Amino acid sequence: MKPKKPVASPDRAEQFMAEARREQQQRMQGYRERALKIFPWICARCGREFAGKKLAQLTVHHKDHNHDNNPADGSNWELLCIYCHDDEHSRALDQDWYEVGGSEEAPKPSSTFKPFAALENLLKNKE
Repeated sequence: MKPKKPVASPDRAEQFMAEARREQQQRMQGYRERALKIFPWICARCGREFAGKKLAQLTVHHKDHNHDNNPADGSNWELLCIYCHDDEHSRALDQDWYEVGGSEEAPKPSSTFKPFAALENLLKNKE
């Protein structure tokens, strides 16, 4: 004899739908959803427009790099495509690497190799 499949009761279906609505509202309160409601779906750097499935390529960038700073007006956000967002963060990493003690002039990486150090002696020997 086959076991019977459980039949969903109307109360259980209503509970499921109510929970789904609550979860959706929580997701909508997330900063990405709020940013997508506030700003046009255009990358703030390169100007590409996004819609449909490609909207997933549009990300929220925190201008002050603090992901806990999410004002309701979106003043700390900008929408960037994934490429511009990666570029923005790599530039910040490069800047951190070059900064030393907050000086304005970026130090140059030191190198001890001098490829033309013996060139003058070689040229003199040929004369």
